[in-house]
Amino acid sequence: MMTPELTQSFWMYSIFAALLFIVGLYCILATFNLIRVLIGVEILIKASTLLIIVCGNITGHQALAQAIAVTLIVIEVVIVVVAGGVILCLFKHNHSIDTRKLKNLKG
Repeated sequence: MMTPELTQSFWMYSIFAALLFIVGLYCILATFNLIRVLIGVEILIKASTLLIIVCGNITGHQALAQAIAVTLIVIEVVIVVVAGGVILCLFKHNHSIDTRKLKNLKG
């Protein structure tokens, strides 16, 4: 049974997660810098992690939500490391991380 305090905290955290999602999406779509795109992806993943934890708390399946959140964090770290390596390699070859200048890599 959801108490009024639990309902209020659910909506507060859900709104915060939605705002984080919007900020991450804006960060991805509004820039041409690959580092900022990577930061936007990080913010999106943090928003989804927060929402998973909140939903686990509401439904009473906290252990499952924490396990999924830890798995998501591990996957996030792998994504960031691989994407950071790709961005670093692109910077070595192009001397720029601007996505508009990556068109000369066709071939």
